[in-house]
Amino acid sequence: MSSTHAADHALDHGHSHDDHHELGFWQKYVFSTDHKIIGIQYAFTGLSFLFLGFCLMMLMRWQLANPGQPVPFFGPLLQTIFTPFGSSVFSNDANGHPGMLTQDGYNTLGAMHGTIMVFFGVVPVAVAAFGNYVMPLQIGAPDMAFPKLNMASYWTFFVSCVIMMSSFFVHGGAAKSGWTSYPPLSVITDSGPGIDPFFNGQTIWLLGMVFNITGSLLGSINTIATIIQLRAPGLTWMRLPFFVWTQLVTGFLLLLAFPPLEAAGFMQLMDRAFGTSFFMPTGLMLSGHLTHWSGGGSPLLWQHLFWFLAHPEVYVLILPGIGMVAEIIANNTRKPLYGYKAMVGGIFVLGFLSFVVWAHHMYMTGMGAKVSGFFQTTTVMISIPSVILVTALLLSLWGGSIRFTVPMLFATAFLPMFGIGGLTGIPLAFNSTDLYLHDTYYVIGHFHYVVAPGTIFAIFAGVYYWYPKASGRMMNETLGRMHFWLSLIFINGIFFPMFLQGIAGVHRRWYDGGATYEQIIAPVLHWNNFMSVSAFLLGATQLIFIFNFFSSMFIGRKVKNDNPWDATTLEWDTPTPPPHGNFIKEIIVYRGPYEYSVPGADKDFTPQSEAPPKSDKAAAFPTTALAH
Repeated sequence: MSSTHAADHALDHGHSHDDHHELGFWQKYVFSTDHKIIGIQYAFTGLSFLFLGFCLMMLMRWQLANPGQPVPFFGPLLQTIFTPFGSSVFSNDANGHPGMLTQDGYNTLGAMHGTIMVFFGVVPVAVAAFGNYVMPLQIGAPDMAFPKLNMASYWTFFVSCVIMMSSFFVHGGAAKSGWTSYPPLSVITDSGPGIDPFFNGQTIWLLGMVFNITGSLLGSINTIATIIQLRAPGLTWMRLPFFVWTQLVTGFLLLLAFPPLEAAGFMQLMDRAFGTSFFMPTGLMLSGHLTHWSGGGSPLLWQHLFWFLAHPEVYVLILPGIGMVAEIIANNTRKPLYGYKAMVGGIFVLGFLSFVVWAHHMYMTGMGAKVSGFFQTTTVMISIPSVILVTALLLSLWGGSIRFTVPMLFATAFLPMFGIGGLTGIPLAFNSTDLYLHDTYYVIGHFHYVVAPGTIFAIFAGVYYWYPKASGRMMNETLGRMHFWLSLIFINGIFFPMFLQGIAGVHRRWYDGGATYEQIIAPVLHWNNFMSVSAFLLGATQLIFIFNFFSSMFIGRKVKNDNPWDATTLEWDTPTPPPHGNFIKEIIVYRGPYEYSVPGADKDFTPQSEAPPKSDKAAAFPTTALAH
């Protein structure tokens, strides 16, 4: 990059020359405005919360497989930690042994597992971490459009993490009304004599969610502005890597869907702390007594506001994962993506339709046949762009010279796993079948196939793929393959039996896994042990990934050049790891993102920034692109 051009870029993007002076530790690594450091901060925080959420699930699975028995080692330890704070998560069993998960504790872990995995784990990693680190590099930008706003988004998110974790250490323990926080239960719980109206689990949950949503909104504004304004010369819309498209659509989903839930969070906070009745109905009876709420609020209003976010939220989780998988499949098949324009159109249709299907979560509320028919129709329609995306990725494999690297293993496994999640969702689109399957383990299995072996496998693929660019070292391939195959086996061992239990009628919130109803569900009760063992083994498998991740920083094989995967997109044009400002040469884009195996080329990949022969330059770099 010429000195004049670099200076212009620095001034355009809010970076003065002073930024290039050596910064102190706090300014460089803690309160940083560099998108790469912020991406790494999001990655470490989000991965930590993914592991925490998984640990909560393992505690629940012990209880489901061994109802009423103390959790070995961790149960007594956690009871010792939490009991002085007045938490009721663990108690002594019938024989006086400590460490048994209580019914309140099971509800607490269920609510916090869902909240942490979705809002504090997957979204920060898939959207914020990869979006912050990779997206600006892929569009040839020196940083995000608003670097200080970017720092504010992370630290707002970090404050939400601290608030949410503090809820475990208040009287009564953390929130226990489910990750959906349905009123009137969520307004009544953790309230009454002896309980502080502010320092209780449910109120702190709401406060943590408000901060979390605010951080996401700041990040989404930054993402949209960066993609629209800071693309390198020549990087026209149809030359964008598919991952950038998914980040753009995800940014709009966050920007449009999160405000209703933030408003709802404030409203429920007012109901809990100040006695308003946005969601509390008149005439509510509690333990045989008439409650004092008289404002005529509607519990269904919360459901509408929550699911108006929470269904687009599903695609907030999925779309970045599909974007990462697309990048990895194109690179490892050594051929362009099949149907690139159809895939771009598909995610826009997916984003639009995600806003008109929310009430398929609410069939049990008694909506009329016409309203049900509308949401059934839109829910079936939304499967069409999903099928387009998966089909295009499958066809991209056809005829490719496939390299089964570790990222490619996770990317290819994503396709059937996501397919199972999508296909099992079709019966839930219809209110007639949802009547029987609602709130059973069938729903848990469907959703988790989309998010766990779906989106989380895509996250693992992305970590293995971009790790050498961020660190300059490769992760150990043997350990990576062990991590993949064991994860694939055990994750199916957890979630596939849930379909069998759900069809048999096992409810998702039974504290003892259905032992109370053994006469009804006896044929499927034994799967609780199988699923729990699979969960513990899956947890042990992640220790391989953790060891590989951290050890490779010091002993991993150093990359031989800045482009170890022989990729075509712009992030591989930076030094490894990328310096402040990212690029040390002028970036001009001459072609699309997936020029692999071009007939007549001297190698099987042609980077976007590689200039064509002079005779072809006008065609490769049109006047409109120069103007941009």
